[in-house]
Amino acid sequence: MARITNTDTLPFVESRYELGMLASQRVRDLNGGVEPVVDKARDKLTVVALREIGSGKLDIDAVRHEFVESYKDAPAFTDAENSLEIASEDPMLREIDAELENSLVADSQDGIEDAGDDTPDESEDEE
Repeated sequence: MARITNTDTLPFVESRYELGMLASQRVRDLNGGVEPVVDKARDKLTVVALREIGSGKLDIDAVRHEFVESYKDAPAFTDAENSLEIASEDPMLREIDAELENSLVADSQDGIEDAGDDTPDESEDEE
């Protein structure tokens, strides 16, 4: 199999989308040190993964299961870890935070003042 195409792999996968997902998972496995089931030669890992899928020697269900499980293993975060607020003791960071907060307050007050200034001047109407 000198060259691999999508049509070579379609009997083993349901769609081209699934082919991309499974090939990417297999590349991650190969990068992790898993031995390829086909001759690696001098091909890049992406080509090796596609050749493995197209050869039928690879257990597609195991790769599919591993792909799904890789997204289930995401670590759970507490609310404090998800927060963008960082309690820092660094005085420079506190100063920057204070400046940003002051500029946000000033911007919001400018917006309130500008909102009430929609009435036209009487001097412009008298012409």
